[in-house]
Amino acid sequence: YTRGTVTAFSPFDARADAEALRKAMKGMGTDEETVLKILTSRNNAQRQEIASAFKTLFGRDLVDDLKKELTGKFETLMVSLMRPAYIFDAHALKHAIKGAGTNEKVLTEILASRTPAEVQQIKQVYLQEYEANLEDKITGETSGHFQRMLVVLLQANRDPDVGIDEGLVEQDAQVLFRAGELKWGTDEEKFITILGTRSISHLRRVFDKYMTISGFQIEETIDRETSGDLEKLLLAVVKCIRSVPAYFAETLYYSMKGAGTDDDTLIRVMVSRSEIDLLDIRREFRKNFAKSLYQMIQKDTSGDYRKALLLLCGGDDE
Repeated sequence: YTRGTVTAFSPFDARADAEALRKAMKGMGTDEETVLKILTSRNNAQRQEIASAFKTLFGRDLVDDLKKELTGKFETLMVSLMRPAYIFDAHALKHAIKGAGTNEKVLTEILASRTPAEVQQIKQVYLQEYEANLEDKITGETSGHFQRMLVVLLQANRDPDVGIDEGLVEQDAQVLFRAGELKWGTDEEKFITILGTRSISHLRRVFDKYMTISGFQIEETIDRETSGDLEKLLLAVVKCIRSVPAYFAETLYYSMKGAGTDDDTLIRVMVSRSEIDLLDIRREFRKNFAKSLYQMIQKDTSGDYRKALLLLCGGDDE
């Protein structure tokens, strides 16, 4: 069961697709249209089969050819689509913590939104692919409470969703109230422990109870009581606990709103959610931003890049 816009293509013929792609990129000029139509309408597993057929038939690496023949954001998008799904997050994290300056936005987005099972998988893949420990890499590049919250999320030990203990709901809400609104200075550790380890259904009740006790949404308190990277991470965690699709709808909206587009974020979210919950993200987008995701992409991008994103988006929600 998936709420993705991209599903397995049928009838699928990896060799025929490989041949069509080779033809599209051979000789003078590239037929981008063929490339984008094939790659956006096959799911990730099928794209891997196409790459393997491409190598078998032509002795060439499909990703290398795409990099040679395409340019700019369109190239980035096509190459991202070709990345094996289980490597996608590990690769994004690797690039977020390499070289000068860490991309906190990527760390926040991925670690706040992935399930514990997904985080475990990311850690394993990271170790296999890069022969390095993801937690060590992240702690080496971050500090303070931001680092501690990331480490808690990396443990992937969130309580399972089984039954709600109203007494504990009340207690957690009170602890958060005392750690934030009632305290001179904030006890960030309490926020980190509770938001990082309690079950999703428990925390949704805690947020309701918190509102009753304090008169504030938990987001308002985090906004006032914390700042910088920690604030952004705690807010992302709270939003994902409320609704992962709503969190990504907002992420996409802000990647395109205003002057200039944050194409890295736009590509990362469209590709990584295309087989998971992009239909739900579209619905939340329409509900919360008075326009459809399709319309916003159309307005904000151009050329083959736009065509490919619109195909991934999969339709307009009037």
